[in-house]
Formats: sequence, structure tokens, C-alpha cells
Amino acid sequence: MINLILIFPLLACLILLFTKKKILNNFFIILYAILHFAVSIAVNLNIDFLPFWENTVFFEANGINKLFLIVLSVVFLAFAFYNRGYMKDDISNERRLRHYAYMVLFFVFSMTGSILSTNLGITWVFIEGTTLASAYLIYFHKTKHSIEAAWKYVFICSIGIALAFVGIILLTAASGSLESLYYKDLFEHAKEFNPFWLKMSFVFILFGIGTKMGLAPVHFWLPDAHAESPSPVSSLLSAALLNSAFLMIINVFRITVYAGCDFFARIMLLIMGFLSLFVAAVFIYHINNYKRMLAYSSIENMGILAIGLALGGFGMIAAMMHLVGHSLIKAAFFMTSGNILKLYESKKINHIEGIMSVDKATGWLWILSFLGIAAFPPSLLFISEFLIVKTFIVNGYYILCALFLILLTIILYGTGHNVIGMSFGKRSEIIGHKKLCLSLYIPQILLLAAAFWLGLYMPECISNIFLEASMGL
Repeated sequence: MINLILIFPLLACLILLFTKKKILNNFFIILYAILHFAVSIAVNLNIDFLPFWENTVFFEANGINKLFLIVLSVVFLAFAFYNRGYMKDDISNERRLRHYAYMVLFFVFSMTGSILSTNLGITWVFIEGTTLASAYLIYFHKTKHSIEAAWKYVFICSIGIALAFVGIILLTAASGSLESLYYKDLFEHAKEFNPFWLKMSFVFILFGIGTKMGLAPVHFWLPDAHAESPSPVSSLLSAALLNSAFLMIINVFRITVYAGCDFFARIMLLIMGFLSLFVAAVFIYHINNYKRMLAYSSIENMGILAIGLALGGFGMIAAMMHLVGHSLIKAAFFMTSGNILKLYESKKINHIEGIMSVDKATGWLWILSFLGIAAFPPSLLFISEFLIVKTFIVNGYYILCALFLILLTIILYGTGHNVIGMSFGKRSEIIGHKKLCLSLYIPQILLLAAAFWLGLYMPECISNIFLEASMGL
């Protein structure tokens, strides 16, 4: 059944190539999003409505990747409907818009393949595919800054992918006579691995794929790419691409756990996690571009995921909750930033004030997105960060807990200062007449509603998905 969402985008691209019909661009993106969502729901509920298309040796839905798949589906579905309203007034020629549709389909296809892959080597190939597809999306506006951001993205991520490839080679050296990169085989034979080469392998893969995930100190592409890409694309980059890279790191980390070398890996994850929080805390207060501000918020939250993974146990459950909450809220945040860009035609924070008086719906979405990402209850992030703090205290890591809370407070203050300053104040008369279509509001409303609802009440079926995804870590 999962093969359907891997085959469909390739067929859609072929149809677009030969028909060249403008109306089909958004049609295939929306159709793929609905199909992706339906398959993901069926997979998570163990409903096989296409029994003749079962899991294959290369792709399967298992305990952990089901969660990542449904998150990608929800974000992509919101993206598809928001993108329709956002791009309808775009003055680009038909050829560029068709290429945009190609790359969106191929981008989601690559993320889906990396999530569902059963082989470390194939996962690496799909992660590289996400770079190729999203580079054009970042470059789409063809401004000086977007070209620079795209080149920086390709250059840095290509180095990261090369480092990860070296890490895979070192992993094969650690595995000895095992001639397989399938996760199942690697997990089963992990105890036989050479500890030294396994640790070296983890370092290279963590730094290499950590580049795609946006972990400091290999995060340099992320602020530029998020700031210059179209706002719907920014939502996919932050709420879906980073998760795909995180899943690969989890699977390699799991090998170190089964091999009994996880103490070293946990230290590395904690270092990069806290460094990511530190980088976000330093830069977020002095930023004058609200999309870059959201990008540094993504770096912060990727750091929190790394810390949760390093802590294990309840920390890992918290990381899975945080991943879901961050994806839902940050996608809504970036989409709302697109509304602000349409209203004010500027990305500068000091050029924007009085959003609440210019467009009350956008103003409330902007504030609610901030409250959600800042982990104010009933945001799902409140529960995840509370569990991480609890895990620090239970394990006796009091200094790390204090550092964690201090850095989060600094980031909260920096983000809140900018968001509140933009939301209130005088109304700009020259922009008050602009009206936005309904599809530029509804996706964010539904995403935020889901994030706050899960913080208030979590059905047993969803809590079981979190538990299954964190099992063994």
C-alpha cells in the first residue's frame, strides 16, 4: 500500500511533463497530499485497503516511521491547500510554476522514501534527493539573496551528505563480515560490531545528517534557506525535511544502543543539542527578519529533539511529542509569516507593526503560533518540554536542567519581544485595504487546533503511536 505514495508523484510528474496544463499543477499537489494523508492514516490504523500493494523489502511502515509518515502527511496536506491560495497571484510564467510543481512532488517523494526506507544506503540516497528537489524551491524567486541561499544550501548539505557517506563506510568496517545495510540486519548483529569504528561512524553520520536536520554547529544553511524560500516551502523545510533527517539519526543511534556503545552517542547528541539551543539564544534576539527568527526557532527545537533522544526513556517519548507539536505549530507559523509578507511586502521586523489592526485573523494566528511554539499550555510542546525537564531531574542532571531552562527562557523572550512588537501598534494605512483568501487562514487554524487539542487530550491510539515510536530508546 505504501508503494502507492511512492509511485504516484513520479507518474504525476510525467503527466505534467507531457500535458503542460497549468491547471494540473495545483491539482496534482492537492491530489497527492490527500492520497498521502489517506495512506498514512490507513497505515497507522493498520487498514490495508490495497492488499496487493504490501510492504516490500526496500520500504515498509514500522513502529517508529509511522509517526514520521503521518506528520509529513498532515503538514503536506496543510501545505497543499495553503500553497493554492499563496501562489494564485504569483506572476511567474507557466514554465516556472510547472517546475515548482515538479519539485514539490519530488521533494515530498524523497522525504517519504527516506522515512519508509528499510536500508541505510537507500535512506542516504533519498536524503540527497531532498537536497536536489528543495534547492530549486529555495531559489524559486530568483533574487540575489535566494540564489545565494540556494547555493549555500547545496554546498553545505552536499558536504554533510559526503560526511554521512563516510560514516556509512565506517559502519560497514565496524560490521565486519556482515554484508548488509538493512536496518533489521544491523540491529540484529549490532553486538558483534567493532566499538571503535561504530563510534567513528556515528560521529560522521551525526555531523553529516545533522547538517540536514539543522543542528548546530552545522546549521549555517538553514536561516538563509528558510528566509528566502516561499513561505509554504519554508513550512515544508522546517516541519517535514528536518524530521526526515532526524529519523536517520535515530536509526543509527539505535545501532549504538544495541551494540552497548550508546553512552558516547548520547554525549554527542547532548553537546549538539545544547549547542543548538545556545546558537538560537544568541542570534534570535538580534534578528530583524521574522522568517530568519522562525528558522532559528527551528534550530532550537531540533536541539530539543536531540536532547530528548540522548536522555532516552521518557525523554524519547517527549522527543516524539515535541516532533509532532513543533511540526504542526511551526508549519502554521511559517504559513502565517506568508500572510504577513503579502500584507506588508517586507520581511523586516522593524517595518511591521499593528498586524492585529490590519488583519485580525493573521494577527491572532501569529500570536497563537508564538504561544504554541513557546510551550504555553495547552500546547503539546508544554508537555514535551515538561517531560524533558522531569527526565533531567529524575536522572540527577540538575546543572543541565538549569541550563536548558535558562536557554529556553532567553529564546522565549527574544521571540516574544518581536512577535508582540509586530502584532500591536499603529495601523499602516497603505496596506489596510488588502484582503487575503480563506485558504490562507484555514490550514493554520486546523494545525494549531490539532497541536492545542493534543495538549489537552490525547486519544489512546495516538499515545500508543508515541510509545511505539520511542520503544527501546
